[in-house]
Amino acid sequence: MINSNFIVREPLLDPKQRVIGYELSWQQHGRPAPSAEELEDLVGFVAGEVCHEDHGWLLRDKVLFLDAVPAMLSLDALHALPPEHTVLTLKAADLAHPDTLAAAQGLRAGGVGIALRDGGDLSHLGKNLAASCSYIEVRFSGADVATQARNYAAVKTAGVRVVGRPVTTWADFDACAALGLDAFVGKLHLTPRPGNPVKGMNPAQTIILQLMQMVQANEDIPKIEGVLKRDPALSYKLLRFINSAGFGAAREIQSLRQAIAMLGYSPLYRWLTLLLATASTSGYSPVLMETAVVRGRLTELLGQHVLGRGEAEHLFVAGMFSLLDRLLGLSMKEVLDTIQLPEAVVAALLERSGKYGPYLALAEACELNSALVASLAAAVNIQPEEVNAYHLQALCWAQSIQA
Repeated sequence: MINSNFIVREPLLDPKQRVIGYELSWQQHGRPAPSAEELEDLVGFVAGEVCHEDHGWLLRDKVLFLDAVPAMLSLDALHALPPEHTVLTLKAADLAHPDTLAAAQGLRAGGVGIALRDGGDLSHLGKNLAASCSYIEVRFSGADVATQARNYAAVKTAGVRVVGRPVTTWADFDACAALGLDAFVGKLHLTPRPGNPVKGMNPAQTIILQLMQMVQANEDIPKIEGVLKRDPALSYKLLRFINSAGFGAAREIQSLRQAIAMLGYSPLYRWLTLLLATASTSGYSPVLMETAVVRGRLTELLGQHVLGRGEAEHLFVAGMFSLLDRLLGLSMKEVLDTIQLPEAVVAALLERSGKYGPYLALAEACELNSALVASLAAAVNIQPEEVNAYHLQALCWAQSIQA
């Protein structure tokens, strides 16, 4: 890939707040829309990162939405992506051309998804709308809800799913879910889900935090085991993790002491960091937690590229904890009052400064389609292709640990 674009992502949620996929696009701030050649580059690059020769599709059940133009519908790189996990987004007007319509219908017959943006009069597509597209993107508005509901119902009757955009508040999300929309795009991945008045650490998180501090202090394994035993659910999770196929223990481990020794302190600290976020009950939303995991891994990959693997755990914690305030319903200062972290991690969390701050800021910018992506990458001397590769690797890693 020879262009200097950066991949940015936006999650799509279903009515149960689960992340069903990601919309990937080129960061194009201050420039015209990407050319057909650039969009082809995006498809080819994504295919090379998320499709493994031995392990197949690395994003598990996630669907990728990729911007497209008519010239791309016969692109060879599309054959590298599994059709059931691929959706190409076109302008509705594109399908007014008979050749483009025929190409879209051919892709649909092969299982590739087609999403239509800026939908208007779709009568030229005929009664069998699902033969031409699988999704229609609509502009959600709080006004004239009755008319919107009728329009959405007509589309859904035709067997086509409806994606609402922009859905930027949880109130809009609830309204769209009530109207029967199937997926939602907005900035909800950075917003706590309201409605739960609980703030601060729950009992499980308090124990996890204590364990993290013990691991940081290199406490003896028997002492760590003693704290773990106070939480049967946490003990069960550790044993299940150590005996999982992904970890690859040669024989079943039934002792907590053996599990801690086999895992090692650094991987144990990372595992506890993940649990601290996912054990949240305040501001709970699956997309917020998934975003935290991806951000943590991306911050780590970006930073260790320059700083070395010895800094990996601190980089990961900086990325993960950057959303912990929203997950816990606390201010970042209150979060940091509960746990002792290295000064460089604190500086990154509070001010995006210090040696970890620039990498955390870059990871965040990839979520926001920020105009700063290019300058932040240049400041730490990371090339666009490297940033894009790490970004997709972080997405894949987040799916693998959920398994």
